[in-house]
Amino acid sequence: MSNQAVLKFISEHQNVLAGNLADILKDLNSNMTNVKLTEHMYETISNEYIHILMNESGDGNEKSIDTIYQFSSKAVQLGVPLKLLSSGLSAFWKHLYYEMNKDVPEDQQCYDLIWEIDKFIEPINSEILNQYAISWEKTVALQKVALQELSAPLIPVFENITVMPLVGTIDTERAKKIMENLLSGVVKHRSEVVLIDITGVPVVDTMVAHHIMQASEAVRLVGAKCLLVGIRPEIAQTIVNLGIDLTQVITKNTLQKGIQTALEMTDRKIVSLEE
Repeated sequence: MSNQAVLKFISEHQNVLAGNLADILKDLNSNMTNVKLTEHMYETISNEYIHILMNESGDGNEKSIDTIYQFSSKAVQLGVPLKLLSSGLSAFWKHLYYEMNKDVPEDQQCYDLIWEIDKFIEPINSEILNQYAISWEKTVALQKVALQELSAPLIPVFENITVMPLVGTIDTERAKKIMENLLSGVVKHRSEVVLIDITGVPVVDTMVAHHIMQASEAVRLVGAKCLLVGIRPEIAQTIVNLGIDLTQVITKNTLQKGIQTALEMTDRKIVSLEE
């Protein structure tokens, strides 16, 4: 028994084996995770894996690695968990051994086949899992960059007036990003007034207040004024209880009132047009 015999069997039974792998993945997923995968997803992963086995030369060339990387990237994009993929591929080669020996009498079965299948499939599976990890890391890194870009946007709403809406928890790393965006945005948009909207910030503690004060002072040093808006009653009570001094910052309870104040500070106001 050799690799060629294993490859020949896979080639002759590719559709059946792809269906078997899809069933293995479905059974494992029902017991292993809560991830929802469609029938099409199972079929896609299974068919492409069988295609890799049929076209694997075993020499680890760049074309083979690129094909495996594309397969692994697709698994990540489809949301196939690493644990499910790993367990599914491991179960499949055992199933392959069973299928190849199914019609062979027990006393004639070739137990060397176990090692031949393992020698053929294990390097491929290892490379798939390795490329899956690489693709996952790249995906997470890209998502992190995207989140950072969205975590502290500075939005021009009127000429010389910009708003920075903050949503979620503010930690030291994010506070640094807020500061950077504020200072670069004030210069870029030639802002005279900047509104920091904390409506979506669930907790304002001493550290968060300190970061806000630092941001306000930095804005002032580059020639603009800072308004803090979106102060809900519970946030105001927390600020008072903590003894946080915000007397140097103009505060408003809503963004609408903040914009009205910003317009007044830049010698403008909103008027209704009479018919």
